[in-house]
Amino acid sequence: MNPPAQYDTVIVGGGPAGLTAALALTRYRHRTLVAQSPAPPRNQASRGLHGMIGLEGATPAEVRARAWRELDAYGLAERREAAAEDVTRAEDGGFHVALGDGTTAWARTVLLATGVVDVHPAGVEGFAECWGRTVIHCPFCIGWENADRTWGLVADDPDHAATAARAFSAWSADVIAIAPPGMARAAETRRTLRAAGSDLVEGEIVRLHHRDGDLHTVETADGTLLARQTLLWSPPQRQVPLVDRLTTTLGLARDEAGFLTVGPDRQTRVPGLYAAGDLTTRWEQGAVNAAGAGAAAADAIHFAHPRRPS
Repeated sequence: MNPPAQYDTVIVGGGPAGLTAALALTRYRHRTLVAQSPAPPRNQASRGLHGMIGLEGATPAEVRARAWRELDAYGLAERREAAAEDVTRAEDGGFHVALGDGTTAWARTVLLATGVVDVHPAGVEGFAECWGRTVIHCPFCIGWENADRTWGLVADDPDHAATAARAFSAWSADVIAIAPPGMARAAETRRTLRAAGSDLVEGEIVRLHHRDGDLHTVETADGTLLARQTLLWSPPQRQVPLVDRLTTTLGLARDEAGFLTVGPDRQTRVPGLYAAGDLTTRWEQGAVNAAGAGAAAADAIHFAHPRRPS
């Protein structure tokens, strides 16, 4: 059997965190492998990146293509269209990374930049067609593109629902909250919202009426029709299967919401195993934050495991 290819760092995931880390490590002269699943990326529904200076409006595919043109110019980063299926500790203190194409790579360090999986609501007709366009999870990402429309904030927490009256006023003057039947403190929340010129509607959403992803009406299980053009809906998130596996086999720590916990240096509780991006945080997600975390992880990896000229 051929020995595994050797790298300074294997990066699992080719999104903003992983590619930013790859560029930083390349400039530190680390030999790096980026293992990217061939499955469609999580941000495939996005029509353009926003908030990153110099890349405003670029599609995710355009950003990745540009990133690899820049990385290829250095000749130290290798890409592999294969999902990482397992990471195990090697006897020499490094790591073996088993890939979905049947190969194994060895590295001194590993950076997990897998992102997370959005768990779309089951049985809501039209959700997939509107997702990333007029059903949005982040107003800071595409609130501008949905400005001056009627909004609905889908929330099952009364404190979150109460923010509908003020938190999104920069984009819409007409925002209501839509909550499942029986939400705690619903009457109190409704009074608060109505006093602020908003409202709370209780109902189970079953259908989104749209024209090619352009939402116009929300239908609930009791037949109520709500004229809404944009929904702010943050579905639950889960880790990718690899992170679930490593939580068990390597003892990775996770918070109460299931996100990986890392130190200030982005290192997990396993020495040499780092994590950056959305898999470590629920409320600081997005391309800019992920890229910053990837750069911070690369700095930490280099200073803990400096690459010396041969």
